Amino acid sequence: MENTDSKQHKDESSTKHSRSPFDLIVNQIWRNKSFAERWPQSSVSRFFKLSENSNKTACVTEKKELGKTLLDSENKENISKISDELKNTELEQSAASWGQVVEFMERLGKKPDPKCMNLNNSLLTANDAVQLAALLPNLPTLEELNLSWNELVGGTLKLLTNHLQHMPQLRVLGLGSCRLSPLDLSALGDCVQHLPNVEEIDLSWNSDLGGNLALFLQKLKLDCKLKTLKLVDCNLTADDGMALGLALSVTSRLEVLDLSMNKRVGSGLEIIFQELRHVPDLQVLKLHMCGLTRDNIQALGNSLQYIPGVKKMVFSCNDIGGGFEDTAAHLSPFTQLRVFDVHRCSLTEDDISALTQIIPLLSSLQVLNLAMNKNIGNSVRHLIGRLRFLPSLKNLIVNNCNLTKESIVELADTIPNLTELETLDLSWNKCLGGNLGLLVRTLQNKTNLRVLKLCSCNLTGQDLASLASLSCAGVLANLEQLDLTYNHTADDHSWAIFFQEINGLKELCELDIGLRPSTYRECGPWITGLLGGLARLPSLTELGMHHWLFTASQRELLDTFNKDNKRNIHFAY
Repeated sequence: MENTDSKQHKDESSTKHSRSPFDLIVNQIWRNKSFAERWPQSSVSRFFKLSENSNKTACVTEKKELGKTLLDSENKENISKISDELKNTELEQSAASWGQVVEFMERLGKKPDPKCMNLNNSLLTANDAVQLAALLPNLPTLEELNLSWNELVGGTLKLLTNHLQHMPQLRVLGLGSCRLSPLDLSALGDCVQHLPNVEEIDLSWNSDLGGNLALFLQKLKLDCKLKTLKLVDCNLTADDGMALGLALSVTSRLEVLDLSMNKRVGSGLEIIFQELRHVPDLQVLKLHMCGLTRDNIQALGNSLQYIPGVKKMVFSCNDIGGGFEDTAAHLSPFTQLRVFDVHRCSLTEDDISALTQIIPLLSSLQVLNLAMNKNIGNSVRHLIGRLRFLPSLKNLIVNNCNLTKESIVELADTIPNLTELETLDLSWNKCLGGNLGLLVRTLQNKTNLRVLKLCSCNLTGQDLASLASLSCAGVLANLEQLDLTYNHTADDHSWAIFFQEINGLKELCELDIGLRPSTYRECGPWITGLLGGLARLPSLTELGMHHWLFTASQRELLDTFNKDNKRNIHFAY
């Protein structure tokens, strides 16, 4: 009998590595049974008929039959108990692992979330990166990881990517301003190949990417699901532009491409434009401050036919004056375009004339930014006149455009048709001085207006009186931001009356009346009116008063107002 048991033990040992989970459970029950319980009489009889030379297969078969017999008896309860114990052990291990994640996040002052780990600007050290790498296996459901603005992450990225590639649910990866090195970029490329669901990658503000972008892009696979790629201020070169152009053929699902602030990308842009045919779903194209030229913008015009669904185009801060004379015609099919930003682009009167013919066709346009184009002359009034055909327009930004009085008159006639207008920025247009009343009376039904900017417009006392009158009438009840800075042309008495009569700005959060840095004036004549007006502005939290001169007692009055009225207005002196 002893020999038989020894043989049995030997057979069990020899088959240890081939057992199923079912066998393990049965053996656990087997060890907890007495001999009689293990072997019913019929089974004992069969057992003694086995010779010592019985082969291993017979023993295994006998044990399986025995297991079936046990499963049909009260041992089902024991199996269930053991399964529960295993599950409890797994839960305990999972809880302990999550506890480590919680401890790590709380030490950095961050909120733990099993799906989103936001470590943006957390001053991570190299040691933190090592700890984070060890914790990533405890976050199998992680979908978003943001490590941006942690410069010491650079050089340690491979530690993280070794674990990231085992996180199939990851969708968003932020690595902006991490001082990534070429080796980091290569490691990221290796990792992305194993992230089937990654949709957004932000590598912005990493200057060492310049000349090395191919280390990442050439490793993207054909079935890549990437939808958003941000490469802001990465010191990209023409070679990087070429590499990106070639990579567009494997990123056919791309929806957002941001190459802003890469002045050296130069001729590489033309390669990118030529390859836009591979990304028909592109919705956002941002080329702010990319060194675009008139020739570049014309080359883009020929490729716009491949991306008809674009909703946002940003070409700001590029010297492309004259480029829209021929390109504008290519914009006419863009009925889904919502944002068109060409501020500070050295636009000419010919550009504006071309855009005047096309912009009214962009029926979905919500934001039009023409700011800081000083050479568009009087031609802009024709464009303003045709904005009445854009019922969805919410933001109109024409600051520093050297508008004329004729343009203001045209705008006054157009505004009643802009029923959705929320932001109107007319700053740095001196012609508004003395003519604001022309606009004010057309704002009677503009209850949606949230932001009104009139910085450096040479406003007069009569202009302030017109604003106050509009406020009293309740027309600006939803206004949240009012910018009246650099209007030293309004006299002290007018400011006093203005503060006394602004009764209807119930939602106003920000008000700025600061003066030019070179201008200093005393606020004594209107400080009392201001204190009375503040009581009628329940939502105000920020009041800018730079370069006005306050005495110690006047500042004390403002501080006392906060205490007495239980307010927390920030007075920016």
